[in-house]
Amino acid sequence: MPRQDVPDPGPHLLDGVGLWRELLRPAPAGPARAALFLDRDGVVVEEAGDLRDPESITLIDGAAALIARCNRAGVPVAVVTNQSGIARGLYGWAEFAAVQARLVALLDSRGAALDMVLACAYHRDGSGALRVADHDWRKPRPGMLRAAAEAWPIELARSWIVGDRAIDLEAGRAAGLCVGVHVATGHGSDEGERDAAQSLAGQGFRVRLAPSIAAIGDVTLIPERAHGLRR
Repeated sequence: MPRQDVPDPGPHLLDGVGLWRELLRPAPAGPARAALFLDRDGVVVEEAGDLRDPESITLIDGAAALIARCNRAGVPVAVVTNQSGIARGLYGWAEFAAVQARLVALLDSRGAALDMVLACAYHRDGSGALRVADHDWRKPRPGMLRAAAEAWPIELARSWIVGDRAIDLEAGRAAGLCVGVHVATGHGSDEGERDAAQSLAGQGFRVRLAPSIAAIGDVTLIPERAHGLRR
C-alpha cells in the first residue's frame, strides 16, 4: 500500500505493475511536431543514485530554462526514465510519484513545465512480476518514446533526446529520432559513456556533445540545426 503522505501512483500505471505514463498537460490539436526527450537523473536533476527522497532533488543549472524555452516555442518535453530501483525493491511507485511531484513543483517555480513523464521499472534483476529482461520500454529499447508519440502528436523523426548515458541515445536512435545529445553531467563524465554515445552516429542519427543541458541553446530551431553543439 502507498504511504498516505505521498501521491497515489495508481492512475499512471498503464499495466498496474511497471509502466508509468503521466500526462501533465493535454495534448494539443494539430499536426505532429518535433519533441525534446530528456532523461531525468544526471540530465534534469543531479545524479543521486536511486532517487527516492523528494528533498534530495537538485535541478541541474539550465534545465528549467531550457524546458521553459521549449514551452514557449511549442516544443513538447517528455521525461523518459528507467527506474530499476523499483524492480530491485529499493523504493516503490509511491516514492517515485513523490519525487516527480517535487520535480514538477520546482520546475513550475521557475516557469517551466513538462508535458509528460514515462518510466519503466522492469529489470532483469528485479523481483516478482518486475523481473523482466529487455522490456521494450526500458532504455536502450525505444518503447517509452513510441508510447509518448502515441499519446501526443509527436513526429519522432524530427525529435531529439538528451541523456548522460549511451543507452539514452541508443533508445532515441531505435525510435527513429534525428539527434541525440550526450551531456557530461551525471554519468556523462565517463569517457566510456561518451565514446559509446558517439559511436551511435550514423544512418540519419546525429550525435552531439554538450557539457550540460544548459548548452543546448535555442530550442525553437529543433531539429533544423545543431545549435552550436559539436559532433
